[in-house]
Amino acid sequence: MVTRIIPPNFKAHCTQLLDQAASNLLPSETKIHVELSRPKQASHGDYASNLAMKLAKHLRQNPRELAQALIKALPESPWLEKTEVAGGGFINLFLKNTAKQQFLHTVLQTGELFGQSSLGAGKTVQVEFVSANPTGPLHVGHGRGAAFGASLANILAAAGYTVAREFYVNDAGRQMDILTLSTWLRYLELNGLFFPFPGSAYQGQYVIDMATEIYRAHGDRYVHRSDAMIQKLTEASSLETAGSDDGLLDSLIATAKSILGQDYAYLHNLVLTEQLGDCRNDLMEFGVEFETWFSEQSLFDSGMVAHAVHLLEKKKLLYRQDGAVWFRSTEFGDEKDRVVQRENGQYTYFASDIAYHLNKYERGFDHMINIWGADHHGYIPRVKGAIEALSLNPEKLEIALVQFAVLYRNGQKVSMSTRSGDFVTLRQLREEVGNDAARFFYVLRKSDQHLDFDLDLAKSQSNDNPVYYVQYAHARICSVLAQWDGTPAMLATADTTLLNDPAELALLQKMIDFPETVEAAARERAPHLIAFYLRELASEFHSYYNSTRFLVSEEALKIVRLALISVIQQILSKGLTLLGVTSPREM
Repeated sequence: MVTRIIPPNFKAHCTQLLDQAASNLLPSETKIHVELSRPKQASHGDYASNLAMKLAKHLRQNPRELAQALIKALPESPWLEKTEVAGGGFINLFLKNTAKQQFLHTVLQTGELFGQSSLGAGKTVQVEFVSANPTGPLHVGHGRGAAFGASLANILAAAGYTVAREFYVNDAGRQMDILTLSTWLRYLELNGLFFPFPGSAYQGQYVIDMATEIYRAHGDRYVHRSDAMIQKLTEASSLETAGSDDGLLDSLIATAKSILGQDYAYLHNLVLTEQLGDCRNDLMEFGVEFETWFSEQSLFDSGMVAHAVHLLEKKKLLYRQDGAVWFRSTEFGDEKDRVVQRENGQYTYFASDIAYHLNKYERGFDHMINIWGADHHGYIPRVKGAIEALSLNPEKLEIALVQFAVLYRNGQKVSMSTRSGDFVTLRQLREEVGNDAARFFYVLRKSDQHLDFDLDLAKSQSNDNPVYYVQYAHARICSVLAQWDGTPAMLATADTTLLNDPAELALLQKMIDFPETVEAAARERAPHLIAFYLRELASEFHSYYNSTRFLVSEEALKIVRLALISVIQQILSKGLTLLGVTSPREM
């Protein structure tokens, strides 16, 4: 069993010092919430707090005087060098250089575990992401959700959570019927039967490709040629001229089911298997894997959907109107009530979603995170309302929204239209810029912010390309260490007191920030914090590299500098791994 060494958390330590000083100095009823930030300038300390300024108004005291009083009340600390009051009452805290220097040894002893924490120890969290309809190739919008979800899951695992990654397969309902119909109509064309192709059907080349595969394998097996069939399809297709495209689709689907009989189920399963398999492979190649692929159809087959609706009915939260069954979602904050069962007896997508979330709760996760596209924002109140209606705790479910990614090439926006088939697939993006650039660029912004993805920048080998810049820092360190003829064990003997240069102390402080950054990224569901951190660390290292010799003749100085950059290399690799990006040793 490996003994885990937990490095000291200087930020938490300073927070506790201020909290204790405030508790000893202020009235017991005073609410104290200490926040520390990193000053932009090193001359302003390692940490800064606006605690005195926040409390001054409430206590009717001068903030600078209150800051001085808090400083005087600070307990003794083995790691704090000094404190000072700045500006209108900021408290700046300076760590001892020895605290930073000794931290390097702690990291060397911690090894690959450095950066992990016990924040989520003993807790399980399910992260459900992508969950795209298996009705076509994944596009670049799905790619952002995949990169965000996979990175967040990695970060939560590093923060101590037991993470379950899940993809909800929408393999039931109308969209799969539309894809099956679209494929069959293209198949009929290959057999010489032409009908007006619905504008709202799936138009992409992949539909034609599936139809071609069926034609090559089975010939006219699924044509079911007859005068009755031709008449039905002609009548259904005539609806298009009346401008009723939805009616056209529904009529054509009903016609296809009637004509094909049991063969319809075969075609439905074929297109589902084809598209779901493509989705799995695409994601796996992107470094995104799931422990569970949960079938929506299984909720119907097991009776879970009917059970969930029955539970709502028992609570008298359903009513009938116009032949449909409605859920009283307005009683739980939704803007209007929602249909759970249509007049034809079929359950709605919302009904299966209620059943799916009931199933999640029954599986006993401590917390659940759904990652949805931003266009699903309006769906949140009804899902949360249904959970509350089932007497479940809605606070256990968190929904993170991911905005769409907009591609730019040569400064021009790349146009996209999903239903028409005119869109950039995730696979095409990966082929153009590579997995690493795609994964890193996708998490460069908060998930709920729009992302402008510069394809030209992502492919460039320049300092302006953030993923190249970070990976190059890693490769540079590997190059230096490869020229050294020593062993890793020798680094443990490093005399860290020799690290007195301001650049070295800044790198040590940045190293100290890594575990705090991982925890913050986990708490805030913010992989972009890792990306920002890696860019900043790489920038500090490149500056240090350009001004410093490492393989010097003085042995002690050589060892300690190599120890420092080996830890930086370790952190860069760890951070890139959390984001699903590789750490090349040569570039």
